[in-house]
Amino acid sequence: MTGIFHAPVMQNLMEQFGKLPGVGPKTAQRLAFFMLSLPREEVAAFAEAMVQAKETMTFCPVCFSLTDQTPCYVCRDETRDRRTLCVVEETTDVFSVERTRDYRGLYHVLQGSISPMDGRQPEDLRIKELLLRLESGEVEEIILATNPDVEGETTALYLARLLKPFGLKITRIAHGIPVGSNLEHADAATLSQAIEGRREIGQS
Repeated sequence: MTGIFHAPVMQNLMEQFGKLPGVGPKTAQRLAFFMLSLPREEVAAFAEAMVQAKETMTFCPVCFSLTDQTPCYVCRDETRDRRTLCVVEETTDVFSVERTRDYRGLYHVLQGSISPMDGRQPEDLRIKELLLRLESGEVEEIILATNPDVEGETTALYLARLLKPFGLKITRIAHGIPVGSNLEHADAATLSQAIEGRREIGQS
């Protein structure tokens, strides 16, 4: 029997929410009913914000991060340290690093990672554009901030070998125990990386 909770329009709304990453059927249902509880004006504003973002956002021609202006805000910022370039996989990684408020250099977004299993080869990433940025000789250090998974490590190793002839300082972000967690909850790989990336207390 078909009731109000199985109406096609409601089912379609839940299916659309279910396409979002990390959203399962129950969460999709909650989001759908939440949207229906909002005033029509708020729902319209939400929909307009999504459409506007889709139509406005584009890739920065310099760092390839998503932006609504070209070049992006970071690339235009003259106060940034242009000697340091942080290489990340996606625009979301730029936001994550920026939240720390510790990094003041520039970025280069690869728009993915090397993953032969998924058919992503080095030529599918923004690696050629990275090499072109280095021709000016302005960059002195490359920070490889790809994810600490198999694809991210593969990408970092590939880039490290590729960039070695440039004579730059090439560093890899340390991966270890998250702040606030306990050693007993960490797996062996995490602990190994934490120990390998250790530094003396009191040194920067």
